Amino acid sequence: MSTDDLAEEARQVLDTNQYLTLGTTEDDGQPRVSPVYFTHDGYRDVYWVSSPGSAHSHNVAARPDVAAVVFDSTAEVGQGSAVYLTGTAAQVPDDELESACARAFAKLSGAAKPFTPEELSGAAELRLYRLRVVQHDVHVRGSDPVHGTGIDRRVQVDL
Repeated sequence: MSTDDLAEEARQVLDTNQYLTLGTTEDDGQPRVSPVYFTHDGYRDVYWVSSPGSAHSHNVAARPDVAAVVFDSTAEVGQGSAVYLTGTAAQVPDDELESACARAFAKLSGAAKPFTPEELSGAAELRLYRLRVVQHDVHVRGSDPVHGTGIDRRVQVDL
C-alpha cells in the first residue's frame, strides 16, 4: 500500500491549520494538553511562542519528549483529517533566535505577527519554542475508500 497520498494529506493538514494540541507531561506524571498557534519549517521543525512561566513550557523544560496533533475541527463527522507529531521540544536558544525567527515567521496567516529576536529574549515575557518532529502519523478513517480497514488507525508517513 502506497502512503504517498497519505503524506500529501499530512502536508495539507499542516499547511492549512493554525493550531495544534500540544501534549506534555506534568511533574506528577499526569498528561497536559494545550492549544497553541503554530508554524512549521519543512514539516520537521514546528514553532510556537509562549511564556516560559506557562505550565506547558515548564513541562517542556523538564520533560522535552512531547506529542502533538493537528486537525481541522470544522470537518464534518467522519471526514476529519489529523496529523500526529512525536518529537522533542525546547525553547530556542538565544544564539539561534535570528535564524529560527526567520524560519518560524516566514509564513504567517490571519492576524499573526512576526516576532523579532529582541521580542523573544532578555527581559521579554515570551520565548520561541521548537518541536523537532521525529515521527509523523496520519489518522486514517476506518471507512477510508483506499486505506480503510474498518477501524480508525494511525499510519506513519515520511514528510
